Amino acid sequence: MTVSPTLDLASQPRSTKQTGWFDVAPRPDGGLWRLPYLYVTGHDTGPTLIVTAGVHGDEYEGVEAIPEVYRQTDPAALSGTLFMIPICNVPAYETITRSSPIDGLNLARTFPGDPAGTITQRIADTIATQVLPHADFYIDLHSGGMMYDIPTLVGYIQEESELGEKSLGGALAFGAPILWGHPTPVAPGRTLSSAVELGVPCVYTEASGGGLARPDDVACFTDGVINVMKWLGMHEGDPHPRPADHHLLGNGNIDQSILSPVSGYYRAEVDLLDEVRKGQRLGTIRDLFGEVTAEVQANADGVVIMLRRFHQVRVGDGLALITQRLS
Repeated sequence: MTVSPTLDLASQPRSTKQTGWFDVAPRPDGGLWRLPYLYVTGHDTGPTLIVTAGVHGDEYEGVEAIPEVYRQTDPAALSGTLFMIPICNVPAYETITRSSPIDGLNLARTFPGDPAGTITQRIADTIATQVLPHADFYIDLHSGGMMYDIPTLVGYIQEESELGEKSLGGALAFGAPILWGHPTPVAPGRTLSSAVELGVPCVYTEASGGGLARPDDVACFTDGVINVMKWLGMHEGDPHPRPADHHLLGNGNIDQSILSPVSGYYRAEVDLLDEVRKGQRLGTIRDLFGEVTAEVQANADGVVIMLRRFHQVRVGDGLALITQRLS
């Protein structure tokens, strides 16, 4: 295990398998905020695959999948470099929260960050400047966390370009029950928006979450990363992706979900992946006496891709997201 203030991925020796930490910023107690990493370099040169997880501190599927990928990857069967960060948002992970308890920022809205900023901004800058520029392909493993229920999916950049073609190719190789294409421009502040700005083809995942990692989702993510390595020609063998049951299209921006107009107790009346029509009732919000105070309606025709998991809602909370069907 090593500790590094910076990490030069291009200079790592071949046929190496190692874990370590690299420094981000000092802690008030004199210690350091550090990010854990695991990497494997193959016996020969080849592509560099970057994989991250734990961008939100309450999402665990990628946190569990990355060490399993590491365990299964043999340098002798690899060409190129696999570099993975299982927990990007260490402050949020320590407190089981989506955003940082220190500065209140959402790491997934902070890229490309600021080297002289708050801890979240510095983490984003570290990943955006020291890690992503080395990538030939990038995977960011997410799920719905505590707050949102989302079906297991792989999202990709949907555009007519080499980057778009490679992103779709990687998504197909990854293999998840749902493909979700996102036309450019990607919403700012994301890991993927930084990757796209660097010209790096990329995908990300979602899953149900809920404060735990379902074994099947961990297996899907583990197999998916290994499939992408095989698709890139880094790993021996051919990819064996799970078939996709749905192919959807939309901007993927949860910040643009249907918002709660009032505070109260929310009960959804639709399920994930239901087809809905604009104006259809999706659920109700009731007061403490059980009286309906608001009806939540679909803002478009389409497919329900996200539902709020918690019943208690406040004004402005995201309740549901609708996207379109591509095929």
